[in-house]
Amino acid sequence: MVQTETLQWAQKMADSVMVRTPFLFEKAYNQKWSYDYGVVLKGFELVWKLTGDRKYFDYMKKNMDFFINEDGNIRGYDLDHFNIDHINNGKVLLTIYKETKEERYKKAIDLLREQLSLHPRTSEMVFWHKKIYPYQIWLDGLYMGAPFYAEYVREFGDAVEFSDITKQFLLCAKNTEDPKTGLLYHAFDEKRVQPWCDPKTGLSKNFWGRSMGWFVMGLVDTLDIIPNTHPDYPALCSLLEKVLIALNNVQDKDSGVWYQVLDQGGRKGNYLEASASAMILYGIAKGVRLNILGEKWQDEAKKVYEGVITEFITVTQEGLVNLNKTCQVAGLGGADQRDGTFEYYISEPIITNDQKGVGAFILAAAEMEGTILSSI
Repeated sequence: MVQTETLQWAQKMADSVMVRTPFLFEKAYNQKWSYDYGVVLKGFELVWKLTGDRKYFDYMKKNMDFFINEDGNIRGYDLDHFNIDHINNGKVLLTIYKETKEERYKKAIDLLREQLSLHPRTSEMVFWHKKIYPYQIWLDGLYMGAPFYAEYVREFGDAVEFSDITKQFLLCAKNTEDPKTGLLYHAFDEKRVQPWCDPKTGLSKNFWGRSMGWFVMGLVDTLDIIPNTHPDYPALCSLLEKVLIALNNVQDKDSGVWYQVLDQGGRKGNYLEASASAMILYGIAKGVRLNILGEKWQDEAKKVYEGVITEFITVTQEGLVNLNKTCQVAGLGGADQRDGTFEYYISEPIITNDQKGVGAFILAAAEMEGTILSSI
């Protein structure tokens, strides 16, 4: 545990979140069970563990208690939707259950695990992104499902299931990787019928920053859980570094951060994007802490951390921290017929203090300030 005052920006942002939104779902549409909360609250979990300040755990529990009733049912959740995004908050429930031992949390956790047992898959046994997006693998889904699945297996399951988790990453990368750049396309349609995909390859059209951020975060979080003796562990470590090298090649060298559409930095309308940059920073910093990445990546993490603070962080007169320039949402297909073009990705709203970006920032800053920077 580090001293509280060493957590500079991570703690300042967490404190700002508590002032602005005592309940995260207050600003959400219909108070739905949304994956955004899990991103923010995993940041709170890390701040709590590094500082020992109970208020961060209490905030996690208060927000999840709105959704989990005494019988362990989850408000606003429907297993039959088979939405991989809806698994994400289960990571927070695992932490709360281990701390409190309240059975209702375990029942909710088991319900989410049941979804994964029944969740539809591609022919290679990779989870569909959602029931409404059949035979599609999205990079986002690797963060939403795999770390929860891995932690559940570690705590309650059979170690043989780890292989089901590792193959999610290996097969996702195999199907989405661009051989020229090493970057991963946002999504892959196994049936090659979606309007947004190449009819020959099944791949979407662009490299979206946050989708690769999700993938990197999901990969490093899973590597933190699965045994390093697992046969696929070295392959996942190599995959992490390979993907980070590809990202380093398209990094904006002046600022140290990344663009909304990763490989088209000079194109009109493109912009430096906060959530992707924070997610990639988290992947680098945690990879260094886990001794997966070598010493050169520690210097890279410092550069990116400084870039994220300089480029995206402002502070109000009241002392509240803002994270600026986050893409509010982006996806493919659906009712809006999102086509995955460059023009589409830059057309989505750019907002301040988006929960996904704020959560990623807290995680990244806590990794940096709790380990790398505190050791200097």
